[in-house]
Amino acid sequence: MPMYLTRFSYTPETWAMMIAQPEDRRKAASAYIESVGGKLHGFWYAFGERDGYNLWEAPDNVSMAAVALAIGGGGALSSIETTVLLTVEETLEALTRAQDVGYRAPGAARE
Repeated sequence: MPMYLTRFSYTPETWAMMIAQPEDRRKAASAYIESVGGKLHGFWYAFGERDGYNLWEAPDNVSMAAVALAIGGGGALSSIETTVLLTVEETLEALTRAQDVGYRAPGAARE
């Protein structure tokens, strides 16, 4: 199954609720991804540009998009961004296929 990295930030109101009533959000995140046949591999909070990171596995892009849309539409986050992660093998296949694409930079001479 494909892997996904999600970066998110909570709203100030969400942080206030979490301070007033601390909650382990890994349980909720696990339930969301399991509802589409996936698995949560990791959940971390961080200092910096984003408040947290999740590593997920989902059956396909549509399943992961459904989870991200549901979470993003819930109102607790100020931002959410999900990236599809490629395995080394998938990247090697893409590199091989790229040889046949025939890309030409804008303004470059045509062959």
